[in-house]
Amino acid sequence: MPRKNIELIEKAGIDVDKLLDMLVRAAAAEFTTYYYYTILRNHAAGLEGEAIKEIVEDARIEDRNHFEALVPRIYELGGQLTNDIKEFASIAGCMDAKLPDNPTIENILKVLLDAERCAVQVYTEITNYTRGKDPRTYDLALAILHEEIEHEAWFEELLTGKPSGHFRRRTPGESPYVSKFLKT
Repeated sequence: MPRKNIELIEKAGIDVDKLLDMLVRAAAAEFTTYYYYTILRNHAAGLEGEAIKEIVEDARIEDRNHFEALVPRIYELGGQLTNDIKEFASIAGCMDAKLPDNPTIENILKVLLDAERCAVQVYTEITNYTRGKDPRTYDLALAILHEEIEHEAWFEELLTGKPSGHFRRRTPGESPYVSKFLKT
């Protein structure tokens, strides 16, 4: 017999297999983004690079937090993560945020911006799919979407010089929207 939460969202019109596919691909993208942002942050060198390291670090840790928040929901819905890291990385819902061949600060920022734009698209699709049908997944995806939109604005500001309204987090990787979903 399916869990009551699964039964209710199916009754509301959610295809749980489709939703799980969306969530697992999002989790894979968050996991790989955390990995690649580690590399990008370390290549943000020199005076210009020092200016962006803290912002890249905030986005990096918050993306890890997104992964950590998604995993329990995947299991609550009867899904699971593959036991093969290569397979997991290959299904990521966004392209790899790899270090560019010419790792200038501008090129690194372009990679970061593209990654965040993809994440905004992924979570917009999940919120649109779950709105009014699966409040728990919707709330989680919306919280992550808020942070991804901020990340996108940060990197766009750094790349274009146009203000984004970005303010420093009180602590690195604070996840102001997602923190309520994280187990301490």
